[in-house]
Amino acid sequence: MSAVPNPPVDGDGLTRVRLAELVALRSRVAKAALPRLESRAARAGQQSSRLHGRGMDYAESRVYQPGDDVRRLDWRLTARSGRLHTKLFQEEREGRLLILLDTHESMHFGTRARFKSVQAARAAALAAWYAVRAGERVGLMEFGHGHQLLRPQAGVRGALAVCGALAEWDGRTLPVQGEALSEALQRAARLMRGANRVLLVSDGLSCDEAAHGRLRDMSRKACVRVLVVADALELGLPPPGRYPLEHHGERCEVVLLGERQRREFQQRLGAGQARLGALARSLGLPHAIIDTASDPLDAVLSLLAPGMRR
Repeated sequence: MSAVPNPPVDGDGLTRVRLAELVALRSRVAKAALPRLESRAARAGQQSSRLHGRGMDYAESRVYQPGDDVRRLDWRLTARSGRLHTKLFQEEREGRLLILLDTHESMHFGTRARFKSVQAARAAALAAWYAVRAGERVGLMEFGHGHQLLRPQAGVRGALAVCGALAEWDGRTLPVQGEALSEALQRAARLMRGANRVLLVSDGLSCDEAAHGRLRDMSRKACVRVLVVADALELGLPPPGRYPLEHHGERCEVVLLGERQRREFQQRLGAGQARLGALARSLGLPHAIIDTASDPLDAVLSLLAPGMRR
């Protein structure tokens, strides 16, 4: 395995991304069965080419028809069936997956197991390992806390580059910034560099009205999937109690007793994930929601390889 150049100081895997964990996720993906990827067939809006020649993938065989190239006869199937069969090929296209990673300050929050930012990085790393194992190039673009872009790369080197960037970007100390999702999508559209699959990983708090049109336009050019990362308190009604919270070293205690009070708290806290989920549903985009304590592998596979399980 190639080494990640100049690896950053490793995090704890709880509040900061742990590079060693992201690299180790390769073994999890290695055990998952791989179907034929959509991105290696026709892109959105195009027909599969029934051609043959260099750069072509075998598609299937059918009964020989007058005019078929005899050099493409499927002799094994012909021998078994007793009828002439011809091999059909389709154009091979190298797929490119672009992961859009939310790095807003809101991602550095969590009440179960780990921060949303750490869980998002784990999901992104799994997606990267899956993509390169399936023959795709993989790239990474952040939005919110920074505007960094990692151009799509192939193979183990590409996945390692994504893991290294995830850890490096998470460990930076930068002024708090903000970027509406619509602005990030507009920037991504200019930087996609031929990507035909996009995975958006976010808690949804940056989701704005203009994001609907931008995400719709992107989905016309690429297969877009949405992974919503949320904390347990954002997904369900919290039980009555006192909740100590800390932000930038400042601590406070939130007292939640009555049902109405708890419901209003949950709705305010979970507004982002609700908006992003609703946006994905309105556009008919495949999406999944994970909390900070769950294993993100199944969600990633369900989005990038529909129907697959460990």
